[in-house]
Amino acid sequence: MTKKYDLVIVGGGFAGVAAAIEAARGGLKAIIVEKYNCLGGAAMNCLVMPFMHYDTNLNGERIKLAGGIFNEITDRVCGPTSGESLYFDEEIMKLELNRMCIENGVDLLFNTTVTEAKTENGVISSVVGWGKSARVELFADNFVDATGDAELSVLAGCETRLGREKDNLCQPMTLCFRMNGVDKELFFKTRNEINPLYIEYQKQGKIKNPREDVLIFNTLQDNVLHFNTTRVVKLNPTDPFDVTRAEIEAREQVFEVYEFLKENFEAFKNAKVLSTALQIGIRESRKVVGEYTLTKEDLLSLARFEDGVVTANYDIDIHSPDGTGTSHHYFAPGEWYEIPYRCLIPRDAKNLLVAGRCISATHEAQASLRIMPYCSALGQVAGAAIAQAVRSGKTLRTIDVAALREQLRNEGFIL
Repeated sequence: MTKKYDLVIVGGGFAGVAAAIEAARGGLKAIIVEKYNCLGGAAMNCLVMPFMHYDTNLNGERIKLAGGIFNEITDRVCGPTSGESLYFDEEIMKLELNRMCIENGVDLLFNTTVTEAKTENGVISSVVGWGKSARVELFADNFVDATGDAELSVLAGCETRLGREKDNLCQPMTLCFRMNGVDKELFFKTRNEINPLYIEYQKQGKIKNPREDVLIFNTLQDNVLHFNTTRVVKLNPTDPFDVTRAEIEAREQVFEVYEFLKENFEAFKNAKVLSTALQIGIRESRKVVGEYTLTKEDLLSLARFEDGVVTANYDIDIHSPDGTGTSHHYFAPGEWYEIPYRCLIPRDAKNLLVAGRCISATHEAQASLRIMPYCSALGQVAGAAIAQAVRSGKTLRTIDVAALREQLRNEGFIL
C-alpha cells in the first residue's frame, strides 16, 4: 500500500510529535510512523520519568527554556508548571498525545518499522516500512528523523558518528523499572541508608552493577517507586545483538537491586518488581553529521548563534561509558546556550531534518541537550522550518531563519 504526504516523520517520541503538530498547524499534511504502539518514545517505552528541569531563574523570575508545544503537553497532562522536574502518568500521556495529534489533523501509523529510504542525489522520495507483515510505502516532499538513533538518516545514506569521539563508546544503557508494595513513608525516612550499604556490597563483590549508587524516584502511584539505576556499559546501542545482551544483563541487575533492598531495608519487605520497561533506555547512540556540530565549548561559553533556535541549560550529565561514575557541569541561574538550526540539517540530505538527541553534536554537548523537553523543542523547530520552506518555495537550507526565530519567539521560545 502507498500514500502521499507533505511530511513524513519517523519516530513518535516528543520530537516527532512536536514536529508533526507544528507542521500541521503550518498547513502541511503530516504522518508519524512509530515502531511501537503509542506516542511518547522513551517516556512510554523505556519508562523514562520524570522530565528533567528545563527552566532557569532570570531576574527573580522562573522562565521555561523549552517553549511551545512541550508546555502544551505538560499543561494537559501535568497541569500548569514552572518547568521543574515533572512527574506524569504514562497512560494519560499516551492518551493526550494521541488526542493532540488527531485534533491537529496528524495521521498516525503504529507498529511499523521503516526499513528503507529511497534516495537519489540527497533527496528522499519515499520510505518503506513493514507492519503486521504488510509493506507500506510513504511518499513525501520532506522528512524528519525523530528516531533518536538516526535510523532514517542512516537509511538515507547520511554520515553519522557513534558515541564519544575517541573510542565510539556511548553513555550506558539503562532498563528502568518499578517496585510496588513499598512503605513510602518509611522509605523517605531511611533512604539515606541505602547507598552506603550498596557501595559496601559492591566492594564485597555482592553487587555487580557498576553504577555508583541506587537512583530512585517517586511516582504518582501509592506504594510504587521508580528506579533508573541499572547500568550496562561498553555495548553498542545500534547493534541488535549488543542491545539483546544489554537487555539480558540489565534484567539481572533489576533483580539484584530488588533482592538487595528487600533483604536489607524494612521499607521494602513487602515489595515486588511491578514492571520493567518495554525496552532498555538509550542515552546516546548515533549523531548525524550536520551543517554545524555543537560542542562542549559552545555550551561552556553560553554560545549564541544567528540561527539559534532552541535554548537549553540542562547540565552536561555524562554517565561513564566504560564503568562507574557520573560527571556533571551545572549551569548557573540565568545561564543558557543556544542550539543552531544548522545542527538539524544533515550534510548529506536535501529534504531531511533531524530532531531530538540525534542532531549534530559532540558526545559532551549531546549529554546536555538529550532530555525530552529539548527534544520536543527541536522537533517543533523542524516542523516550523519545513512548513516555512513549503510556503515560501525555498529549501531547508535557504529558509528565512530570522523569520523562523521570530515565529518561535511568538510560540514561547526564549531566543
